[in-house]
Amino acid sequence: QARLVESGGGSVQAGGSLTLSCATSGITFKFARMNWYRQVPGNERELVAGITSDGGTSYADSVQGRFTVSRNNARATVYLHMNGLTPEDTARYFCHTQGWGRNFWGQGTQVTVSS
Repeated sequence: QARLVESGGGSVQAGGSLTLSCATSGITFKFARMNWYRQVPGNERELVAGITSDGGTSYADSVQGRFTVSRNNARATVYLHMNGLTPEDTARYFCHTQGWGRNFWGQGTQVTVSS
């Protein structure tokens, strides 16, 4: 059974930085595309960043140039490095992947940015 566990969230002031981690198990991580989503209560989940199995990355316009997604295949872990945080980045951040025709999500980690 696939398992994704996020960590690294917290409260920071605007302009600050955080790095989120998503440790995985039960998937063939090195072949998996991994994504980071975020969600504010009452809104749909928003795709923030993705990284392919060969390290190709993509970002939402709202985080381009401030966030960096990376992966460590040996540790089966994906990271989201967030710089220049603004209050608009406040959300619960989720790790996501797909496999066997299913979506897999972590429980999320809360990021709160104060002005």
